[in-house]
Amino acid sequence: MKNKNVPKATLQRYPIYLKALRKLQQMGVERVMSRQLGNFVDIESTTIRRDFSFIGTLGKQGYGYDVDKLLDVFHEQLAVNFDEKMVLIGAGNLGKALLNYNRWNHVVGEIVAAYETDTDKLGYFNNIPVYHLNSVKETLPKDARIAILTASHDVQETVDYLIDCGIVGIVNFTHDHIQVPKGVFLKTIDVVSTIQELVYQVNNMR
Repeated sequence: MKNKNVPKATLQRYPIYLKALRKLQQMGVERVMSRQLGNFVDIESTTIRRDFSFIGTLGKQGYGYDVDKLLDVFHEQLAVNFDEKMVLIGAGNLGKALLNYNRWNHVVGEIVAAYETDTDKLGYFNNIPVYHLNSVKETLPKDARIAILTASHDVQETVDYLIDCGIVGIVNFTHDHIQVPKGVFLKTIDVVSTIQELVYQVNNMR
């Protein structure tokens, strides 16, 4: 990337652009103007052009952006892998909901395996194998580096085990505070805090 100091807000918008561009590509759209993309994602065209400027010169004035080329640049410059293999830890209600969703609109990849401690849940769910958690070392799919954690028991121990098995990225949906060593990336999804923030905003509207 030509500029490593990309603002956090810009980084948070990149997945939105990726999702929209993948949809446009699937719709057969070959070229898109920043204004058209802005209407598609509800983001100002000036913001889009500024966000893209951190990656490089991607479009031409009056011509717009080549959708296929733009996706290639995102893939190469931002190290985005549309085929990232992920595993799910915990096949309870939330885990099954994520398995039902899967594919993530072809933006990042898909869940290729799940792990559980409840033997009644082992087998297959939506054609995805569900293994016992104790078998991660033996059954972890090749190139799977990211785990989505929805387990509710022994969370830190599970995280330590996953890291020992080669996992380097964890999406944490649990309520537990977990720690990871340097070189392992952790993203916590705190639904309660998000709702609390929204409630505060709604109740303090002027």
